[in-house]
Amino acid sequence: MPSPIAVIDFETTGMTPAQGARATEVAIVLIEGERVVDRFQSLMQTGVWIPPFITELTGITNAMVAAAPPAVEVMRAAARFVGDTPMVAHNAAFDSKFWQSELRQAGLDAPQPFACTVLLSRRVFPDAPSHKLGNLTAHLGLPHTGRAHRALADAEMAAALLARMQRELCQRFDLPWPDHALLMQLQRCARQSMGKLLDRLALNASGAL
Repeated sequence: MPSPIAVIDFETTGMTPAQGARATEVAIVLIEGERVVDRFQSLMQTGVWIPPFITELTGITNAMVAAAPPAVEVMRAAARFVGDTPMVAHNAAFDSKFWQSELRQAGLDAPQPFACTVLLSRRVFPDAPSHKLGNLTAHLGLPHTGRAHRALADAEMAAALLARMQRELCQRFDLPWPDHALLMQLQRCARQSMGKLLDRLALNASGAL
């Protein structure tokens, strides 16, 4: 059975914690292979004001987060949910910063490696017209999971995209189900080198049987 992977998405008040932005919502979808086995989702209260353009984008209002649990409480629950499961996000450079920052605010470490479905999709589907999450899932005919720019809907879409890419790699290169370590390796390799790497891995896998 494939090892679990935690696919995460944050909604936030801005682009980066370095500029004072905080999370407003977090969702995590736990998958094993192509199967969703659990979900975590919560709004969170940080006391940071949500600008009107963010509310227009996400639908999350200042009143909604004022009634939500404190961010420290939410992030401690999220950390318990994830445990030591490796993580994936669409544009992981964004979500990993908020994961680390919000956990640090809660007095917790964030040791998990992050794989990125943006980087992976550029290697697996280089000819896709766009690698934005909504555009890419529509291009691939993946299910629409709800309002874009809400954390659970986006985490569900990213999880479906990840599983689709893992299936594609299995079929195209005759590989066992790609684990998180292989995904990390693939996102670091040059696109033109991916085929050679996976052919070599498939040969090694067949030789081990």
